[in-house]
Amino acid sequence: MRIALTIAGSDSGGGAGVQADLKTFHQFGVFGTSVIVAVTAQNTLGVRAVHDVPEEIVAAQLDALAADLPPHAIKTGMLSSVSLTLQVAAAIRRLDWRPYVLDPVMVATSGDRLLSPGAETAVRDTLLPLSAIVTPNLDEAAILCGFPVRTEPEMARAGADLVARGAGAALIKGGHLAGDDLVDLLVTPAGIHRFPHRRIATTSTHGTGCTLSAAITAGLALEWSLEESVATALDYLQRAIASAPGLGTGHGPVNHAIPAITPSISRPTRSPT
Repeated sequence: MRIALTIAGSDSGGGAGVQADLKTFHQFGVFGTSVIVAVTAQNTLGVRAVHDVPEEIVAAQLDALAADLPPHAIKTGMLSSVSLTLQVAAAIRRLDWRPYVLDPVMVATSGDRLLSPGAETAVRDTLLPLSAIVTPNLDEAAILCGFPVRTEPEMARAGADLVARGAGAALIKGGHLAGDDLVDLLVTPAGIHRFPHRRIATTSTHGTGCTLSAAITAGLALEWSLEESVATALDYLQRAIASAPGLGTGHGPVNHAIPAITPSISRPTRSPT
């Protein structure tokens, strides 16, 4: 069995963070491990409190996994401080944990900035060059690139900019585009792959970014190609949103329990090792 690692915060509501990642890993048939960097008190209505895990405990979690359960692919979610970002980047380099999926959790659904400017810079300068793929939404792409990202041409420009900054590829998520016809763009050194889809009318969008990046990580852990991993992950997320259980009175979770692969998308073949 292949192993996938998430380095992220705990969501007491179960819809995002480490909980969403582990549920997603399970659906893809990979064994999920975790390094928890923050404990949050939250539900579908919002975050009530956040407690950062001490850096020595983060280091102990990383070392424990390196000694016994080294991952075949990893991802990071929200890293709340400059020091934590630098610590995780150093660990990824030291342990050579690749491929690495960077979910640059910087902006909440409300539009609120989640990281300090210093932490945003640390993500761009230390984590981005290590990543096989970075998965920003439009607001996060704008922060990373330094220019507005609101249209498909701007998404393409942002993706190319992130690749030029050192990312292996960039998946610019178009969920915040205007209108009902949306597109996600996968930008690689070889070109651009469009993934168009219709907007789903729902308030069950909590944890969508975590779920998508975890699904990509699972595919990479299974040695699928990047393009196959992204296509399968997007298909899984769309069905998870469409079949969301409607829990809570705010932005509810998606349905992580759906099958990762259906007849609508053929199971990618594992590339040679």
